[in-house]
Amino acid sequence: MNTGLLILRLAVGLLFVGHGIQKVSHRLGGHGIEGGAAEFEADGFRGGRLTAAAAGLGQIAAGLLLSAGALAPLAATIAAGVMTVAVTVKWRNGLWVQNNGYEYPLVLLILPAVLTLTGPGRWSVDQTIGLLPWAPWWTVAAVGLGVFSGLMTRVILARPDLHH
Repeated sequence: MNTGLLILRLAVGLLFVGHGIQKVSHRLGGHGIEGGAAEFEADGFRGGRLTAAAAGLGQIAAGLLLSAGALAPLAATIAAGVMTVAVTVKWRNGLWVQNNGYEYPLVLLILPAVLTLTGPGRWSVDQTIGLLPWAPWWTVAAVGLGVFSGLMTRVILARPDLHH
């Protein structure tokens, strides 16, 4: 079980890190902060560079925490917030990813929550420093706060000139 949790944490965490790096730089095929800003503006957000930087840095932070198995509820909060925003962007396209739907962001929202419920495993920072097990209410609170913050981000930063 611990090997499986480690592989899952590393896979999901490093995907988050990579996606965040793409948002804020030209590495890993990214279009730099300008490209990230243009993407958010095209998706109906205000804030341009600041919004892209916040999303990218949030993804990097969540990914690093997930990969290390450190502060799992905080990682789940950040991941849920960023992925809730992504779900709202893709919602109008339906569930399935082949139609640019929200399937993939939904999976990336759920996996960190599950890792908070199960615990990140023996080979994790949380285990090493004695933070485990996390009480189930931590997961509910963490993911709830993340989803709420993602929805509020969508509401607060929505450009009024675009109707999605």
